[in-house]
Amino acid sequence: MANPKFIQGKGDFHNEIKKRVTQYFIDRKKPMTGNTALLVKAIFLFLGYLTLYVHLVFFTPAVWMAIPECVLLGGITAAIGFNVMHDGAHGSFSNSKLLNKMAGFSLNFLGASGIMWNMKHNIIHHTYTNIDGIDDDIEGSPWMRFALTQKKLKFHKFQHYYFWFLYSFLHLIWVFLTDYTKYFTGKIGPVPLRKMTLKEHISFWAAKAGYAFMFVALPIWLLGFTKWLVGFLITTMVTGFVISIVFQLAHTVQETQFPMPDERSGKIENEWALHQLSTTANFATGNKLISWLVGGLNFQIEHHLFPRVSHIHYPAISKIIRRTCQEFGIAYIEFPNMRMAIISHVAYLKRLGQAS
Repeated sequence: MANPKFIQGKGDFHNEIKKRVTQYFIDRKKPMTGNTALLVKAIFLFLGYLTLYVHLVFFTPAVWMAIPECVLLGGITAAIGFNVMHDGAHGSFSNSKLLNKMAGFSLNFLGASGIMWNMKHNIIHHTYTNIDGIDDDIEGSPWMRFALTQKKLKFHKFQHYYFWFLYSFLHLIWVFLTDYTKYFTGKIGPVPLRKMTLKEHISFWAAKAGYAFMFVALPIWLLGFTKWLVGFLITTMVTGFVISIVFQLAHTVQETQFPMPDERSGKIENEWALHQLSTTANFATGNKLISWLVGGLNFQIEHHLFPRVSHIHYPAISKIIRRTCQEFGIAYIEFPNMRMAIISHVAYLKRLGQAS
């Protein structure tokens, strides 16, 4: 499939919302990037991550302590991805280019490739959200069916039961399979990767080798294979499940759409901003703890419309966006809590598993 194009100039919504959000920052003389509190949060998360790693690998705690620590390490790994890496990769973590680069580079520290993520997430997902055949985030073949345009297999009728288990393997598959698949095929789905520089090739392999040493070779050497395997699976499966559920609740629910381009013109029958609103949902935006833990990714509408704005500003600009949507008669999809978002996700998976 050729990359689809969006209809241009159908309305003033996008221009108006950009003007209002920009004016918000001008009036308050605030940068759109993160602040000192976000930097402190990043330091806190990394210290927690390193402390748990050192204690688990070098001090060999008893099982009753090690298992909860592995669960917590998995959660903190996801939290670093949400709060630090994600903002850094979008250039919104800080006014400093160096800090943004360091924050984005933290993904390499967590085992995945920042180069592949930038192409997959920043460029493809944020442009072609929920478009089957382009958006790699809704590609779960053969195990999951996320869109009606995807092939239905018999076992998909059970996907609303087994997705809980399957989502747990996201981090493992990401680190040890999909990054390498993208690297060696030179494509993310049907979209070709840009040519990588020598520095990027070295960075890719250095990150993979470093993670393999720190999280596979060294723990096996110090702890033995069985202890390492149990701890490693607990940690990575917690990480995988948390990452999966947060991102899926933002896009694969009953209320969001999965538009496809016209077969002849290749155009999406919407302008880009309206496409983002129809394919994206918020959840639990009033829950400060969830917002803190997931780096504001429960404000997914705000993130998709303004990806270069740090998540610390999402609660404020969400009021502007919601009000503007009401004025223009545009749907603003939001679940009041996480439970309702999960119910909608499960119902959507059930429907897709049964629908032809």
